[in-house]
Parts: sequence; structure tokens; C-alpha cells
Amino acid sequence: MGDAGSKTKTYEVEEHPFELRHEVKRLNARLDKIADSLEKSEFKDILENYTDPKKRIITNLMAGISRGLGLSFGTFVILGLLGYILSLFLDVPVIGEYLGEIKKYIDANS
Repeated sequence: MGDAGSKTKTYEVEEHPFELRHEVKRLNARLDKIADSLEKSEFKDILENYTDPKKRIITNLMAGISRGLGLSFGTFVILGLLGYILSLFLDVPVIGEYLGEIKKYIDANS
């Protein structure tokens, strides 16, 4: 059909009637674009990943562990920051008394 190393491929269109030659060339160019985009998207790797149960299980397991650790670490950081910010309000008259009671309760139970 064409050179394996060249970017544009030439196709034999002489066997087609004259009216269809232009359409055949246009469709061949579109097919070349589709083939190139499939190669760039690594469609073969994606297909192998979804057809191999072992790969899917390992991938989903690792994703689940990562999400769990990320959620735990994120919760730890947010609650730590919230506790620090609330500790700054201990001297405020109404809010400080309430937060002081909560702090005493936490210290007594830990």
C-alpha cells in the first residue's frame, strides 16, 4: 500500500471509478487520522488493562488504598487546623467558656 516509514500513505485508487477516487482518498486520509489517534491514546494498553482481571484487581486495590490513606491524612490535617484555630478563641467571653469545657472534657477522657 505505501511506505512503512513515511507519514503519509499512498493508496491504490486506480481500480475505483473516476467519480469515487476523490471520496476514497478522503476516507483513506480519515482512516489514517483515526489510526494515528488510536496509537497515541494507547488504546491497546487500555484494552489489556480491562480484559486482564489480575491487573484490574491490583489497580483497584492500589487506588482504594491510596484514597483511604489520603482521606485519613486529609481529615487529620483539617481537624488539627480546626483545633488550633479554635484554641485561639479560648479567651473570647462566650465562645471561650464553651470551648474550655470541651477541652476539659477531652483532657479528662484521654
